[in-house]
Amino acid sequence: MNAFTRKGDFWSGMALAALGVYIVSQAWGWTYMAEEGPGAGFFPLWYGTLMLVLSLLLVAGAVLKHAPHAKPEPFRWSDMRRAMTCWLALAICVAILKYVGFIIAFGLLTWFIVAIMFRRPQREALSIAIGGAVGFYTLFTWGLDLQLPAGMLL
Repeated sequence: MNAFTRKGDFWSGMALAALGVYIVSQAWGWTYMAEEGPGAGFFPLWYGTLMLVLSLLLVAGAVLKHAPHAKPEPFRWSDMRRAMTCWLALAICVAILKYVGFIIAFGLLTWFIVAIMFRRPQREALSIAIGGAVGFYTLFTWGLDLQLPAGMLL
């Protein structure tokens, strides 16, 4: 086995490339553009393509950075814990989305990532969370005329 195939970047890039191919292949048969605007295949086709390109760049980077005599880095559980914490926060965001609505759920997720995961000041975290939530809500509801969950609180 080559040294670069033991790296996480190589295998995660391969897995994300496979996911990107699957997303693009599924979205290819869906409506790309309809009379009302973007169809069901518009966003999946674009993010699947972007995922595929970026994941192949990740694989290429793992292969090109190959140093034959370099000592492999030890696995760091702290990095795995941070990644799993972000996944858990995303899962919680999705779970509460129906109840609290998009703006609150997305704002809380953004605040958590900026303030807790990246340890940025509260003023900065709140500004990014509120601005991001309102910006995305505006883009999707007014710009793309899509209905986002309002939640039972509103």
